[in-house]
Amino acid sequence: HQCLRDQLPGARFLTDSDNEVALALLEDGDPLALSALNGMFAFVVAGEDGSFVAARDPVGIKPLYWARRDGVARFASELHAFDADWQAEVEPFPPGFAWTPQGGLVRFAEAVPSSRPSPPPADDILSGTREVLIDSVRRQLMGDVPVGVFLSGGLDSSLIAAIAARVLAERGERLQTFAVGTPGSPDAVAARVVADHIGSDHHETNYSALQAIAALPTVVRSIESFDPGLVRSAVPNYFLARYTARHVKVVLTGEGADELFAGYDYMREFPDPEALHHELVRTVRGLHNLNLQRCDRVTMAHGLEARVPFLDREVIDWALALPPQVKLFGAGTPEKKLLREAFAGWP
Repeated sequence: HQCLRDQLPGARFLTDSDNEVALALLEDGDPLALSALNGMFAFVVAGEDGSFVAARDPVGIKPLYWARRDGVARFASELHAFDADWQAEVEPFPPGFAWTPQGGLVRFAEAVPSSRPSPPPADDILSGTREVLIDSVRRQLMGDVPVGVFLSGGLDSSLIAAIAARVLAERGERLQTFAVGTPGSPDAVAARVVADHIGSDHHETNYSALQAIAALPTVVRSIESFDPGLVRSAVPNYFLARYTARHVKVVLTGEGADELFAGYDYMREFPDPEALHHELVRTVRGLHNLNLQRCDRVTMAHGLEARVPFLDREVIDWALALPPQVKLFGAGTPEKKLLREAFAGWP
């Protein structure tokens, strides 16, 4: 947001908060100005002059719902905030849109570029992928409070943690990483190995089957979904977020890598590059109703802010501009081979 401040010389800022940048962009009353923002947000702004605007980030990282009836519109970040007699009208506020009473819904940005950019030269694919992710992590580490990383020991979170550890070391700081699992779980073991390799201050918490069952009602209420896949992944993350919030107020996660770089096992069934690309685009556009809903809800339930470097707009634009054939995988080729090669031997 500091770059945007520098581009708004006439704006009057009272604090260093990034929220003020959004307010400055809206000062002229044009919601399209929000296209300059690169980050996660969902907000409503009411002015003393009666002006009003509601907006949500293009990917839908932050939740926002609305309901309309008889010329009245209501907004909330959770479904259960709406009165019972309004529940039938509630729907997700569309990502990348702003709404005003006068102009209605206006799209200011899209999660996926409206036109497919030209692919980079083949010789730049690996270095470009590495640099765009490093730049994103560097931006996401901005803040006035310590930032940690959720570390599962898998590729995505390990890359984020390794980059964050390097960036913080340049500042003379040590990264804190956090893992969760049942006692002796492979993920917890893998996370320890990665943490030892990157030299992070590693924290780990465990939970039992009985604790998981006991937490189900609270978790379901937090994510406001009974979807088995979401609930199954939300339970350990709920315990992890609760534990992590005792140490830091912000964490980075590896969400979004599977959707951008073809990490899901079923994607090996797409031998045609274009078909795979269209599937990746579909999954990115649908993230706001799935993994991002789980990620934001279980963390914010404990006052913990989760940031997602892979879903930075510059990373999305780069990843979806890549030739889709470099993301194909199958027999003898691991998923997300491109990401692995981009950071192989990273000094």
